[in-house]
Formats: sequence, C-alpha cells, structure tokens
Amino acid sequence: MPHLKTWDKLPQGIRDHLVDRMRDRNISIADLNKLRLWVESIPLVPDGEWYKDFGSFIICGEESYPRTFLLRGQSARGERI
Repeated sequence: MPHLKTWDKLPQGIRDHLVDRMRDRNISIADLNKLRLWVESIPLVPDGEWYKDFGSFIICGEESYPRTFLLRGQSARGERI
C-alpha cells in the first residue's frame, strides 16, 4: 500500500484541481484542518481508487494521489478508508 502524497509532492495540475473543488464545495476551515491533520499523518492508502469520508465532504483518490472532493451524499468509488 502506498502512502498518500503530501501537498508539496503533488503535480501542479492536481493541486489546482483540488483548490478549485475546495472552493466549489465550500469546505470550511475546520474541515480543512481535519483534512490537514490526516494528510500530515502520511497515511497508507489502497492501491487503486479509494475515498475517506470526513462527514461534511469526501476526499477521493487513486493510489497515492488525492483526486477530488465530493459533497456529503455524493457517491464515491473505490475502497473506503
């Protein structure tokens, strides 16, 4: 199982997309802080598609890369972590 890539290790295109989705989804500072703490723990993530539910939003990824944010109630694909 790979480790999640930290922000500084993400390609610029992925970072730009994630920032756009954060704004589109109106993710609060408190929720972004929960995400930050999780990312800083450099968690192991599954090979293939995965998602993690933070309650008010879901982060979806593939292998070591986060890919997008979904709103609560939207369907995520892959293995739940």
